Amino acid sequence: MFETVLVANRGEIAVRVIRTLRAMGIRSVAVHSDADAGALHTRLADVAVRIGPAPAAQSYLSTERVLAAAAATGAQAVHPGYGFLSENVDFARACEAAGVVFIGPPVAAIEAMADKIRAKQTVMAAGVPVVPGRTEPGMSDDEVAAAAVEVGFPVLLKPSAGGGGKGMRVVRSADELPDAIAGARREATGSFGDDTLLVERYVGNSRHIEVQVLGDAHGNVIHLGERECSLQRRHQKVIEEAPSPLLDTAMRASMGRAAVEAAKAVGYTGAGTVEFIVDADRPRDFFFLEMNTRLQVEHPVTECITGLDLVEQQVRVAAGERLPIGQSDVALDGHAIEARLYAEDPARGFLPQAGTVLGLAEPAGPGVRVDSSLAVGSVVGTDYDPMLAKVVTWGPDRETARARLVGALGQTAVLGVTTNAAFLRALLTDDDVVAGRLDTGLIERRGEELTTVEPPSEHVLAAAALALLVAAEPAGPVVDPWDVPDGWRLGEPAWTVRRFQAGGEAVTVRLRGRSGAAEVAVGDAPPVPARAVRHGDRLTATVDGLTTSYVVAHDGGTVWLAADGRVTAVREQERLSSAAGAAAGDGVVTSPMPGTVTVVRASVGDEVAAGTPLLVVEAMKMEHVLTAPIAGTVTELGATAGRTVALDERLAVVTPAADAPEEEN
Repeated sequence: MFETVLVANRGEIAVRVIRTLRAMGIRSVAVHSDADAGALHTRLADVAVRIGPAPAAQSYLSTERVLAAAAATGAQAVHPGYGFLSENVDFARACEAAGVVFIGPPVAAIEAMADKIRAKQTVMAAGVPVVPGRTEPGMSDDEVAAAAVEVGFPVLLKPSAGGGGKGMRVVRSADELPDAIAGARREATGSFGDDTLLVERYVGNSRHIEVQVLGDAHGNVIHLGERECSLQRRHQKVIEEAPSPLLDTAMRASMGRAAVEAAKAVGYTGAGTVEFIVDADRPRDFFFLEMNTRLQVEHPVTECITGLDLVEQQVRVAAGERLPIGQSDVALDGHAIEARLYAEDPARGFLPQAGTVLGLAEPAGPGVRVDSSLAVGSVVGTDYDPMLAKVVTWGPDRETARARLVGALGQTAVLGVTTNAAFLRALLTDDDVVAGRLDTGLIERRGEELTTVEPPSEHVLAAAALALLVAAEPAGPVVDPWDVPDGWRLGEPAWTVRRFQAGGEAVTVRLRGRSGAAEVAVGDAPPVPARAVRHGDRLTATVDGLTTSYVVAHDGGTVWLAADGRVTAVREQERLSSAAGAAAGDGVVTSPMPGTVTVVRASVGDEVAAGTPLLVVEAMKMEHVLTAPIAGTVTELGATAGRTVALDERLAVVTPAADAPEEEN
């Protein structure tokens, strides 16, 4: 067995791998970029090594720097996690040349399956059904466009390299092809360093089901059942569960056999996943999508129902050990569901978010597991994928697991960074999700039903004012000779008036008194008695007889409050004055997220129609096209390609034709 293993990754997967290594008694080495200095995975590992600046290409994707760290720390093996170098055949080959064990499949298996084009050709030759499409390598833009027309719209453009939905584009007409091809190639290059595309028929009413396989170097390959991954947004999984509510015993066995044969065909070892797409209207028809030659994000649900630690099995197989069980020993116990917690704002089109974690609450209890990289003080930037954590629950049946996950997400709070926790809870209570009627288009169809955010209650706004009051009061007991026994001050104390913004219109909150005995009035409502006590990151606020306990944190003039599964950022109005003008529809274009400008499509003086693309901003490997809010002339353009921009930063101005300045003769 290895004595030292380097984890060539970051975030929650690095934390998860390090914890298994520690349980096995193996010394762990973490690597980190400048952006992750002091991150949780660097604190948990036995050794941490800086490998470069924030851009992944100069740190986590640098084979030379990762292997130099392995050599410097005496690591005998490298665990790549998922993403980054996990399916990079050149990295696996470089590990072999350096005498370092790559904890993953052989180079030949990665070569055969990591390239989607070659993978489809391999399984087609073996008689496995695949989605109709064109898979010729090296197709030009014109050839991709011709292939799309030949396959028939709608089609799906997919990068041949990588995974995770990065670079995928659904194209519904020929007019959309030029921009879709350019965007897909650009995103594929940025994420995987390879812009090769393939074209597939888009199966709209589909279910995404994958089978976990495990193989050793002695010719043994088994499957550990399937996972349902149909709840997706932009081709990225959001909720995963095991087993699938769709499959019966016969279907499970059929898919399992196909997955095992695919793995055996390439001499697969370690943990891998064979992905299938199933027509929801004809569930017995399934098509091979691809094989992920690595650990999957959603592997915990398989661990929960099989009792196996897949990371441990990866390490043991890489060290030459045999699998501890055979296919007949695999037993699936109960049901498990996983929700991915992302730094994104569902109410703003799921745009990536950034910030510093000011407060944190993670759930615990029977059947609850959290894989997380979060800690108070963690900085969530825009350099990497926005996934922060995974909340997983197990139950003896699907409904118990689902209900536990809804409850666990209600106990989850990240203060300082907007997340999708409330959206996940809404999704898990959708009637079709409760019933197990899943497909990859469900989230898109529900739209605003799942992302609508109700204005904060009067209690939340009052609690924000009370939190600021508590923070301003001196620590320790205060003796006030003018206080009467019931806690009310003699005379009429002055009102403190604050104007708060919390996602909707500004609301005035008036407050007077001390935190132990106060009056508060929200908006036009009459004053009511209120009091608050804070212990650490908890604020217990009583307003008009109703008591609620909040997780609370402050960031300048912003109060973050979390309770009942919802996190609210209450900002003082004056802090939003600059953003208010930009949101008024007056032709000002602001950045909807912190990120980098990748494309500028307009110039000062251009006449544009409302909706004309002006710029492209990229963050966390996702692109967002900014368009002209009104028709007119571009009179200001402060952005250039490659420039880093902040949330709500002013990037361009479109002036209506009647208001545009006249040119001098």
